[in-house]
Amino acid sequence: MKLAISGKGGVGKTTLAAALALELAREGHSVVAIDADLDSNLAAALGVPDAERIVPIARMKELIAERTDSGPDGYGKFFKLNPTVSDIPERHSIVHKGVRLMVLGAGKRGGEGCACPENVFLRTLVNHLVLQREETLILDMEAGIEHLGRATCGSMDALIVVVEPGRRSAQTAETVRQMAADIGIRRVFIVANKIRSERDLEVLRGSLPEGIPVLGALAFDPELMTADLEGRAVDDVPALAAQVEAIQQELMRHLEEGSTA
Repeated sequence: MKLAISGKGGVGKTTLAAALALELAREGHSVVAIDADLDSNLAAALGVPDAERIVPIARMKELIAERTDSGPDGYGKFFKLNPTVSDIPERHSIVHKGVRLMVLGAGKRGGEGCACPENVFLRTLVNHLVLQREETLILDMEAGIEHLGRATCGSMDALIVVVEPGRRSAQTAETVRQMAADIGIRRVFIVANKIRSERDLEVLRGSLPEGIPVLGALAFDPELMTADLEGRAVDDVPALAAQVEAIQQELMRHLEEGSTA
């Protein structure tokens, strides 16, 4: 299964990505979790010790220069558009609680040279992980989908948009759905987060775009903040683990129904 998770900053997508990765690993799946968010927190959510010391692959300038033949500064000459990346998952990852974690970091933005060695290398790496490897893949990404090319998107099994009560999150869900449709992601789902009451969930459902299935909801839980402050993994919060297990089962039901439709 290849799964991307998106949403506005602060809505809890990294919490969901980590919890799903840990749950699937606990069930015996071979799981690769990719942190493709600018604000890289997936390692901490997984409970990786000294997570702040991990160097994102986007910052490994010597590696990128070597693989893309781009030179020390990365500019001013031609460089490879198909660098070798097949050995990167084993060489530049951390395995924790059965989850193989890779922290990509962020490449260059618009106006900074988007067709640059960093972006080419990161996109080639993501394409390899999605298209060439058999593991279950959880991709924690930004609200945009810049890390995904068209070939990659067609091979993603699903995109989950995490939303919280409020119209802005609902608008984000619609924007992401439109972007996903434009590049070939066929299955888009929603997970609600920071739900304090049934009323919260009812109001949120009423504001969401029609036609996007809601897989479930995560309750607002101060214990998650405590776990974060103490450097504990999200699966140390029992209530969250139970909710994520239900979401994962609902996702699998949808995917199985889609495969037989």
